[in-house]
Amino acid sequence: MERLKNCLLKKPSKNDLDDGLETATEYTERWTSVRIIYYTMFLMSLGFSIILTGVWPYLDKLDPHAGKEFLGWIVGANPVGQMIFSPLVGWWGNRLGSIRLPLLCSLALFSVASGIYACLELFPTHQKYWMLYSRFLIGVSSSSVAVCRSYLSAATKVKERTGAVSMVSLAQTLGFIVGPVLQGAVTMFGEDGLPLMRNKLHLNMYTATGWINVLMGILNFCLFLPFVFKEKRIAAREAMMQQGMQSEKETWKSMKPDYLSAWTLICAFFILVFNFVFLETYVIRMSSKARTDANLFRVALFFLRRLATPLTMDMFAWTKGEALYYMAWIMAVGAILASAMFLMIDPLCKRIPERQVLIWGGFFLMVLGRAVYIPMSDTPPKLALPENETLAAMRMEDTSPYVYGSNFTDVRSNLTKVDFDYGGPITTLEPITVDDAKDLLGCPPTQEWCKTTRGMTITQFLIGYAFTAIGYPIGVTLITTIFSKVLGPRPQGTWMGIMTGSGCLSRALGPVFLSTIYTKYGLYWTFGSTAVMMAATMLWLWQMRQRLVPIPYDVNCRGEELVAVVAKQDQTAEPKKTADAATDQLNGNSKAGHVVGDS
Repeated sequence: MERLKNCLLKKPSKNDLDDGLETATEYTERWTSVRIIYYTMFLMSLGFSIILTGVWPYLDKLDPHAGKEFLGWIVGANPVGQMIFSPLVGWWGNRLGSIRLPLLCSLALFSVASGIYACLELFPTHQKYWMLYSRFLIGVSSSSVAVCRSYLSAATKVKERTGAVSMVSLAQTLGFIVGPVLQGAVTMFGEDGLPLMRNKLHLNMYTATGWINVLMGILNFCLFLPFVFKEKRIAAREAMMQQGMQSEKETWKSMKPDYLSAWTLICAFFILVFNFVFLETYVIRMSSKARTDANLFRVALFFLRRLATPLTMDMFAWTKGEALYYMAWIMAVGAILASAMFLMIDPLCKRIPERQVLIWGGFFLMVLGRAVYIPMSDTPPKLALPENETLAAMRMEDTSPYVYGSNFTDVRSNLTKVDFDYGGPITTLEPITVDDAKDLLGCPPTQEWCKTTRGMTITQFLIGYAFTAIGYPIGVTLITTIFSKVLGPRPQGTWMGIMTGSGCLSRALGPVFLSTIYTKYGLYWTFGSTAVMMAATMLWLWQMRQRLVPIPYDVNCRGEELVAVVAKQDQTAEPKKTADAATDQLNGNSKAGHVVGDS
């Protein structure tokens, strides 16, 4: 137990206490509270992702008439609730001057909403609406992310901020990764599961995720009780010492934030998340017929089909099994790459200014990631014609490659060419129905651009994915870090709520916008528009780069005040000595610091 305690508690080094802002005990308590914030951010991400692969079969089991369209409302309820309430919860935390009560209320709501999700069997009617309400309430509870970010800015020194924000972002990423893994682990309970209450309530593969959220939410609630979580706001104390102020309120009122820089970073955050939606939403299209069974493979296929727009299957004509296999590996490598970047951001920013890393390491790589996706292949995408479905089945038997259709006339490849207006006989292994046509491999002819545009290569896809997996972690971390420093030591709950809400809004609008552009206009417009959007934001950040710095202290004003203080304190001193003392203080001399402290 003692060894575990030593692992969880962070002990200060000698350099950590040189500034005299806190004792060793206070340092340990402060970093314990910061690590509790890490866990809270992890849990909020987990609460969203843990139900993703199981929500459709659970809904279909409870209400077979709910329909696939209602699934979209259920999945979207979480970010909508978070978007609406993030600024409100942040403002509430500012008004109270403490984050404890908002977080306790949020975590209590999280546990209750998760319990509702796990107990939907007990409701005799309107179960789909209760599921919708539970997901919306979990979204409302996740608005606590705003006060968590606000507290992180208040509980870290300026030099610690980048590393702390990086770890928070990593915690959120791990929450998104671990959630589906836990859902897969609880499939051992099966669809029927174990009876808990007179055969009316069961612990099965769907409800187990809700109970996991309940238990982890209760644990998180306990961690915020006064005897565990102790609020330590060292940022204001650091600013007080540097400015020579007597109170926190005087300190942050004397430091006016650059509102243009703040709103610039909020807009940049919106654009960044808006573009990242493509990576998490449009990368895979997996077609699958929705049937009510407990096979997690088919559940995952159906869910991804409902939330994704055809890209990899349109471009590469992958089968369902190939898409699941390849993308599982690609996403796993991307997650590892992103996690490594979160850990590297702090050391990197100690060598290079943060705003430069944000512009060139974050946005520039995201621009490249979008530009690389613009089609560069010499061949068109394979059209989703019945011949492709036939030969896909033949390929399973190692007989022959794909056939594709196109109206391109100059195509050189080892594939058999079929004109788009091909009118010859079609041979299939079995009759193809309208429903089967939805599963034809390749780019659907109903998308007119599929007939005229060039295709994307697999190399392009992998390079673009890698650029985004590196650029996004850098961008999202440093925008939050610089934003907190631009605002200074003032309470940041409302501002962090606005930034969190902007990210939620982009998650809601991004899929609608990009799916419309992709379906109607194709790859050139989709990736061209997003690349231009990112490039314009990058250029504006470059234009604003001199202002994306912590609030500067008014050195001239401080110097005048200091000269007056020193003159009043030591009227008998020689003029030269007084002037030297004032000059030393302006240069940050520690000896003059004692003079101000004594005064």
